[in-house]
Amino acid sequence: MNIAENLERSSVYFPDRPVIREGDREITYSQFNGLVNRAASALARLGVQPGDHVGLCAPNSAEWLVFYFGCLKAGAVAVTFPGLAKSDEVRSLVSLTGPRVIFTSEAKLDDFRSLRGPGIVEHIIGEGCELEMQALLDMGTGSFRAVDRDRSDTAAVLFTGGTTGIPKGVMLSHENINSAIHNVVFNERSNEHDRALCFLPFHHVFGQMHIMNATILSGGSLELLPTFDLERIVDAMAAGRVTKLYCVPTVYVRLLSLEGLKEKLGSVRYCFSAAASMASEVVRQWKEKTGLAIHEAYGMTESASMVTFNHYHRHVVGSVGTTVGTVEVQIRDLDGNLKPQGEEGEICIRARNIMKGYLNAPEETRSAFHGEWFRSGDIGLLGEGGHLYIVDRLKDMIITGGENVYPREIEELLYTRPEIQECAVIGLPDKEWGERVTAIITTRPGQSLDTNELKLFLKSRLSPFKVPKEFRMVSDIPKSQAGKLLKRELKRQIEDSSTAR
Repeated sequence: MNIAENLERSSVYFPDRPVIREGDREITYSQFNGLVNRAASALARLGVQPGDHVGLCAPNSAEWLVFYFGCLKAGAVAVTFPGLAKSDEVRSLVSLTGPRVIFTSEAKLDDFRSLRGPGIVEHIIGEGCELEMQALLDMGTGSFRAVDRDRSDTAAVLFTGGTTGIPKGVMLSHENINSAIHNVVFNERSNEHDRALCFLPFHHVFGQMHIMNATILSGGSLELLPTFDLERIVDAMAAGRVTKLYCVPTVYVRLLSLEGLKEKLGSVRYCFSAAASMASEVVRQWKEKTGLAIHEAYGMTESASMVTFNHYHRHVVGSVGTTVGTVEVQIRDLDGNLKPQGEEGEICIRARNIMKGYLNAPEETRSAFHGEWFRSGDIGLLGEGGHLYIVDRLKDMIITGGENVYPREIEELLYTRPEIQECAVIGLPDKEWGERVTAIITTRPGQSLDTNELKLFLKSRLSPFKVPKEFRMVSDIPKSQAGKLLKRELKRQIEDSSTAR
């Protein structure tokens, strides 16, 4: 088994259909597979062996995709570093993974040059680097079949932040990834006529697995952007080049502020939100303005994509849907005991798409499982019909005056206010309460907010201990490259500013 075989099959079935559209450039499946064959054979000439780690640290591009699939075809492991990783982060991740070859950008060249050692970073490839991508392709041949690997062999290593903030390398096998992307294709009814918007970074599980790998499995096309650009996204949709809109909640919030939104969507038939839970009020507003549902799934890097999907047949606002494929979900307490239906607890998962483990971290791998069941670190409950509801992240829970507060419940209410564009509820240190429930808010353009009136609004709908004791108005809330609100960074910024005073 090799997930690069999905590309080979699509290039046989749809040789003349576009797989990538990047600006004015269009690449067909036949052309793309030929480029990948050249990259794979060239990597083999450089001495890359099956099972070797090969790194990618660059923005989204057609060349990134060629190198990625070339690595997989050669039987190597694609280690996908965050494109915005700083020098110290790069050093830490290279030390953990030991990649023999790196594909990167000129901006990162010095970082990787300084890390060379025996068997590590032997070759640096990319625009402006020691070996340009075209020079690599010129070394290869257009004929190369994917190296057969065992289904349990690692295909890719992606990074996820732990509770300490130190990235962990998630090892995903060929079986993990194939199981996950088949679930995406089936549940989203994907086909060769789909054109999927892809601006989310390829190092992230959503961009790499849910969008890119699943689209190529189904023979569809990727409308490729190097990063988030609202104007270019709207232009691509309005021109009819997008049928599947993949965004994160913050982008949907921004799109909702546009005049004539329904017309600007063009040929979009399907909308999906990833990276963080979507406020129910945003989903309702989107449906009212566009006539389209925003579909959601529940998943994480460790599950290679979908665990549940809020599907076509019965779209339930506020839920993340029901389990997909052969995935099983249970709700357990923190000791691993099964909870009755309807009660909150930790979401635990057993499935073929659950990771092999964390790279070089046996203790963290062991603590992430109850036997065969992966511990998600998320609090949720199973409702009627098996619909899963996310209550909050376990690590985001606030303990104030001995009471547990889940920020998402408060955020859902805040998003019902028309003045609010984005919000995050966090706990800040407090001598009396332990943690002080604090709401960080950005308002929509031209809007103002009366915090006293807002507090009365929340008091009429929440238990007193859940009502924020403080409201802070800000111009922006820090986000990850994938668009997820960074609550840990937000807390750090606030605590640093308080110390500075």
